[in-house]
Amino acid sequence: MALAYGFIKGKIVSEPRLQPSRHGNEIQYHLHFRMPIDGDAWEVAVNVGTNDADDLLKYKLVFDYRHPLIQTLAAAEAGSHPLTEQALPALDYLRVGDLLDNTGKWRDSDVMDGSDRTEPAATLSRLITRARSENRDVYVFGRFFTDGSNGIHDVHLNQGSTGRFIHRPDDDRNDHNDVWQDGAVMVDLGEPEWAAYFSAFDQQLVPADELGNPLPDAKTI
Repeated sequence: MALAYGFIKGKIVSEPRLQPSRHGNEIQYHLHFRMPIDGDAWEVAVNVGTNDADDLLKYKLVFDYRHPLIQTLAAAEAGSHPLTEQALPALDYLRVGDLLDNTGKWRDSDVMDGSDRTEPAATLSRLITRARSENRDVYVFGRFFTDGSNGIHDVHLNQGSTGRFIHRPDDDRNDHNDVWQDGAVMVDLGEPEWAAYFSAFDQQLVPADELGNPLPDAKTI
């Protein structure tokens, strides 16, 4: 069974702030900001890296993003949009063949040191601040909070992980791999091109099977 996934569309109403959270032996860092969605203030947590040199983030941060998807998003109403179908506008880095066309090579994040001067946190923070100051429409794809609060996280590749993230049929007790559940941030900057942010961890391996688990010959993205 797929986890609760979709995208939100709205305006940013708070400055981004860098926040750490411990995951096993590493500290992951997220940029947090708020968006008013469906009459409530949603918390957004976007992954920007870790302090573990063996599990850095691969990312693409592009300011000339073009894809027919952006026309669909521009026509969508503001608010939350759960996605359960295995088709666009749900995102899948591996199964939408042209999703990442002409976006350049994957870049390695810096080893995070707790400051917002490292990349991609520094550039993404400037983009979020610009979107807020210009009152731009922002689209965040990821998994919805399941603790009773309103928010979205897992804004990265959501397949290809190993260990406790392996997706086993009919077992939804853990945070597992899935297909058609990948995360991203997109910003309509008022130009034909949009800005877009895509990311994946080094320890996530591709290609993946129909459950989102890495295949035997899988390698880092």
